[in-house]
Amino acid sequence: MLSPTSWWIAVEPIDLRRGMDGLLTAIAMQFGHDGLAGGAYVFRNRSATRIKVICADGSGVWMCVRRLREGRFVWPRSSDRVCEIDAQSFAWLCTGVDWHRLCAKPLVGALV
Repeated sequence: MLSPTSWWIAVEPIDLRRGMDGLLTAIAMQFGHDGLAGGAYVFRNRSATRIKVICADGSGVWMCVRRLREGRFVWPRSSDRVCEIDAQSFAWLCTGVDWHRLCAKPLVGALV
């Protein structure tokens, strides 16, 4: 069962033809992290239609691929090369919705 301790996004697109070893190298170069330490690392292609996730679970490494039927993944815009998100934001990212606009906490005084 996958239960990463943290979620990290590479802000810049990457060539998704890279396999597991190539993405583990990218994790070390871009993030400065050990890709086998338990976090999940999310990469996208240039057109933002596909993502790959690398996650180590202690006994091996998982590589998952997701492609949307239509539309594009909404990606963070940042001057930083990497961005940390929570599991809920990752779940919304996977659906293709603009997860930046979603608020996990209800607004105080919001009208129902």
